[in-house]
Amino acid sequence: MTHASPSRGGESAGDRRGDVLFVGLFAAFCASVIAVDILSVLHDRAEAGAPVSWWEPAVWETSSGLVMVALLPAVLWLVRRAPPRLSGPYGWIAAHLGAALAFSLVHVVAMGLLRSAAYLVLGAVYDPLGPLDDWPYELRKDLLVYAGTVACYPIWREVRARRAPPADSLAAIEVRDGARRRFVPVADLLWVEAAGNYVQLRTPGATILHRASLAAMERRLAADGFVRIHRSRLVSRAAIAEVDTKPSGDFNLRLTSGETLAGSRRFRAGVLSSAA
Repeated sequence: MTHASPSRGGESAGDRRGDVLFVGLFAAFCASVIAVDILSVLHDRAEAGAPVSWWEPAVWETSSGLVMVALLPAVLWLVRRAPPRLSGPYGWIAAHLGAALAFSLVHVVAMGLLRSAAYLVLGAVYDPLGPLDDWPYELRKDLLVYAGTVACYPIWREVRARRAPPADSLAAIEVRDGARRRFVPVADLLWVEAAGNYVQLRTPGATILHRASLAAMERRLAADGFVRIHRSRLVSRAAIAEVDTKPSGDFNLRLTSGETLAGSRRFRAGVLSSAA
């Protein structure tokens, strides 16, 4: 079996637009939380007999939100390269635990510096390292934000990929290896399988590693007769020789190459309708 190196590229224009929209929605959510928090701080301080000027909680909350929005693209970058998976290997867990701690530490330090600068402009004083005293408190909130992003971002990408219109029929798939390019004829493809941040392009006698998501490949290959049979696998309709359905609803496919692939009952209807 031969393997081609993954491409150095990665994200299509549609993926980038989706990321920009995700960041925009995150910023809008932060803005709504900031507004509520400012009003809550003003009310709580007044109730406690220690009122503050409106601009102080505005600076506190806005500085926190700005830093989080600025850090979000880096978090999305890591999620694309270490996506969460329910099956092993589980290296992504360690990667995100370390990244979450770094995310929180940078968030706390950066917002302290922003607050100090804002206070200076307004003729007041703020200790730039003061928020570090409350890091355990901030860490709990930051971990929730980070975990929510890791959980929601892959779902966001999957939904966008499924809703996007199918691409035109392809003659070949371009697989990049640095400055070199290899073109894999779509007509030679039997099936495509997810492999972490890549997909494996299966042709007779060869497995070629390509940097792309399975959802993106599903969209690109829809016009070429590929159907999803499993959450991690696409198959060419032309390569299906036989469908063997099990009592559980799952099924096995025998391909024209003689290989047998397992399919999930979730996708059985689409396979049977395409095979009819």
